[in-house]
Amino acid sequence: MDWTALFLSLKLALVATTILMIVTAPLACLMAYSRLPGKAFLEAFINLPLAMPPTVVGFYLLIMMGPEGWLGGLWTRATGSPLLFTFTGIVIASIIYSIPFALQPMRAAFEKIDPRLIESARILGLSPPAIFTRVIIPNSLNGIAASAILVFLHTLGAFGVVLMVGGSVPGQTRVASVAIYEAVETLQYGSAAMMSLALLPICYIFLLVVHRLTRSPS
Repeated sequence: MDWTALFLSLKLALVATTILMIVTAPLACLMAYSRLPGKAFLEAFINLPLAMPPTVVGFYLLIMMGPEGWLGGLWTRATGSPLLFTFTGIVIASIIYSIPFALQPMRAAFEKIDPRLIESARILGLSPPAIFTRVIIPNSLNGIAASAILVFLHTLGAFGVVLMVGGSVPGQTRVASVAIYEAVETLQYGSAAMMSLALLPICYIFLLVVHRLTRSPS
């Protein structure tokens, strides 16, 4: 069994989830409460990874993050190293691919907050950032936690996007899903079964937690 691939998957999921929670929370608040013109177009663009096959998303990211792509070229000029086939590359790809899975449940949690709480905060003179940190976030912790778990599980099982952008570099980009695929390809069913079995209880326990966090109080 490839323990390195399993630990790399957990590391990828943890890093991508942490960054996504920080980045997505203000965006989810904006989508929940603002009346921006063209918000529907922005939301549809953000949700594109939900509709497109992972390999299509991976292909566009491969072009964008390659040495001739705007992101890959910018990264190479800034750091002197390529972005493709690196751990940093699959983190960025996972973040882009998983944005909708963070945004939708977090936005739903924000929209469930009693509008009177926000209005009272405005009357008391709180600024928008203060309302966000002192009213919105504390009153939607369950939804935020559920969002984080869903992103973590989605990243943990990512395959197409990670394979397109990261390939299969041992210790760098060879995550559990890629290792399972390669084991099956080479008829190493025992190794594939062990890695799959290791992932099963992790996913099951986290899904139970999501159910508990999101169920309606009786």
